[in-house]
Amino acid sequence: MSSVSPRLTPTPPRWLFVDLNSYFASVEQQVRPELRGKPIIVVPVMSDHTCAIAASYQAKKFGVKTGTNVGDAKRMCPGLIMVEASHERYVEYHEKIKDEVELHWPIQVVGSIDEVGLLLDDKRANETEAIALAKRIKVGLRKNVGEVITCSIGIASNRYLAKVASDLTKPDGLEVIRLEDMPGRLAHLKLTDLPGIGRNMEPRLNQSGIHTFLDLWNAGPVILHQAWGSVGGDRFWRHLHGGDLDGDFEDAHELPKSIGHSHVLSPEYRNPPEAKIVAQRLLLKTASRLRRAKCRTTELYLSLRAENGMKGRAHLRFMAVSDSYALTKCLEALWYRSVSQIPGMRIKKIGVTLFGLEVESELQQMDLFPELGSPIKVDMERRNKLSKIMDDLNQHFGRDSIALGFAPDAVKTFSGTKIAFTRIPDMEEFKE
Repeated sequence: MSSVSPRLTPTPPRWLFVDLNSYFASVEQQVRPELRGKPIIVVPVMSDHTCAIAASYQAKKFGVKTGTNVGDAKRMCPGLIMVEASHERYVEYHEKIKDEVELHWPIQVVGSIDEVGLLLDDKRANETEAIALAKRIKVGLRKNVGEVITCSIGIASNRYLAKVASDLTKPDGLEVIRLEDMPGRLAHLKLTDLPGIGRNMEPRLNQSGIHTFLDLWNAGPVILHQAWGSVGGDRFWRHLHGGDLDGDFEDAHELPKSIGHSHVLSPEYRNPPEAKIVAQRLLLKTASRLRRAKCRTTELYLSLRAENGMKGRAHLRFMAVSDSYALTKCLEALWYRSVSQIPGMRIKKIGVTLFGLEVESELQQMDLFPELGSPIKVDMERRNKLSKIMDDLNQHFGRDSIALGFAPDAVKTFSGTKIAFTRIPDMEEFKE
């Protein structure tokens, strides 16, 4: 099968992609000067039985990286310092960074807690102007956010290639990818160096005869469609070859597909009665996020994983709601269905996810979950207002000041907000 010839004509650099370097670790070194220049890892808890969620560049020189077991990291890196994560601080710095970047040019898309993309206008869509803008952003971050806060910036014709460019030189890099220099410009990269190609995708590409970057470049969209098993392959081909210059980002205000929280339980919470309290707490946090997004949900999914790896799962659909009381009633039913699949086992991990989201609209009085067999008529608007009052009280007086279905003191040790790199909590969430 013949491949499609790539477009090699020069195109203007439309995207500038800012990638913060070792973000969590850099923030800790900025806040605590005694850690600067030293190998540190950021961990969720101070234990040798967890993994690093970030590593400073001083630690990375020894091979330590995100996901490295703490015990292994200590053996790899003499003098390694462990720092417990402070997620609220990372969100605070994220906001400072966004404010500084937007002094220079508006942010088009926030890719994650440590990445933002800027879509350039016609005046700045040339290499000279784009590089000058990138340098101003770098100086501004050091001067106004923190001298340890550095970034690598990539410039290219689309957002995807700009992100690839930002990964080429770290830390503190500035790289441009020009289509006329392709494919040789990236021929040295491994397949897994490219965003969108992970350890699971690489074997599928290998099965299609793709083993190197040049193989990937020369493969046509039909071959990549087959490798991905979806239109994701066609989209990847377009992005790699410089397509979708202005339209390769999602609407920042698009309705989320789901909202959820998961948690690995400390040993003292792994018996089912205590684990149930954790599930309730996770649900209340998720429900608060749902209301702040001005959404309602029609599906609740509960997943449990036992210490031996066995899983219990349950799912329920219902009419659209957003109040904590109704969702707690649903969780009750799902809890017993899930636990019955792992009888007598201690529970290591819990996940609570809301699906079927829709924009909140006028609420009506109707049966409370006829699926659960309740004939009782309730006032949904009143319950929703009560849930929002609980949200406001927790915002004002502190997290877990008021709860539904359990004593707040029972959960304060684990209820803090965490950051996933693909989801940035609002500051309000740290008070929920």
